Amino acid sequence: MRSIILSQMPLVAHVDHPLARELEGMSAIIDALPRTALVAVHSDIVAAGGDPDKGREGMSADQVLRAMVVKQRMDCTYDELSFHLQDSSTFRAFCRITMGDSLSKSTLQKNIKCITAETWELVNRHLVAYGREHKIELGKKTRTDCTVVESNIHEPTDSSLLWDSVRVLTRLMTQAREHCGRSFVTHTRRARRRALGILNAKRPEDRTRLYRDLLAVTGWVVGDARRIADEIGGIAGLQAMLIVAEIEHYLPLVERVVQQTTRRVLNGESVPSPEKIVSIFEPHTDIIVKDRRDALYGHKVCLTTGASGMVLDVVVEAGNPADSTLATRMVTRLKGIFGKAPRQATFDGGFSSKANVLDIKGLGVEDVAFSKHVGLE
Repeated sequence: MRSIILSQMPLVAHVDHPLARELEGMSAIIDALPRTALVAVHSDIVAAGGDPDKGREGMSADQVLRAMVVKQRMDCTYDELSFHLQDSSTFRAFCRITMGDSLSKSTLQKNIKCITAETWELVNRHLVAYGREHKIELGKKTRTDCTVVESNIHEPTDSSLLWDSVRVLTRLMTQAREHCGRSFVTHTRRARRRALGILNAKRPEDRTRLYRDLLAVTGWVVGDARRIADEIGGIAGLQAMLIVAEIEHYLPLVERVVQQTTRRVLNGESVPSPEKIVSIFEPHTDIIVKDRRDALYGHKVCLTTGASGMVLDVVVEAGNPADSTLATRMVTRLKGIFGKAPRQATFDGGFSSKANVLDIKGLGVEDVAFSKHVGLE
């Protein structure tokens, strides 16, 4: 049975250490948050995992939230997080995990990944309200800037994306062969050789010829995958359903890879960034170019901090909008969070424009400053 918070807290030993005292303070703040925060976490986990009243007892919403706090505080992987929670009595005490309970990295990842962006925003709103109530952060002085959070993907090239497509679809078809007895011809060796050949090709004509062959191989694999999905779609059984679901998830992404490679390599087109896919594993990834530097792959994040250093607001942007288009909206959001605009607002130079100065002052901000006076002369 999945619970929001454990009814009986585990017995733990307390350690006299600065980090232990820091975690103790953080624990008190989490306990002081409105119950709606944990209810939202619980709802996300239940939505991803099924009926909360059936099956074995999983991590409580409180434990999941606290485990995520530890992961961020220690800047560790899920494997390292699993070790810390088994090795350290202090971390177990913070996460309220009973001695002897073992949480694998897959269990931690599965539960933490369930929490939606909307729930994290709600949690942050409650933390900001706590800071305001205890006069830690009043939102009178703010700083707004943008950064890029990169996705965990390899450097995308057309050949590597085609190779990923062949490799993943072949893996799923292999599972269909093992569980459902469906046959197909494996083309992974040929696809790998063509991808490596493209990487090492010296002449453009050689590279184009290899791309044509790799596109053909990818087309054969797509055809086989679609056929197998149709054949096992009516077979009863959880394994068949899972295989079909994964194939149907990847097929549209692979087709986009084939289309953009054909347009760029064979037809010589310049494919606009919003139309590109740079990973079939993280298809939401945007292409971000800042100040004419190297391209980054991830998401542009606009965030506002207060004088205390607390993050007051975060927006994950779609695409790569200009900073100058975001300034007024961020102040408007702050006004909604605190009930009034900040007295002083500071921005990076990319946000500066005469219109932004007038609009932000119109919202009630007394002092507006930009790190560079771009567009203000």
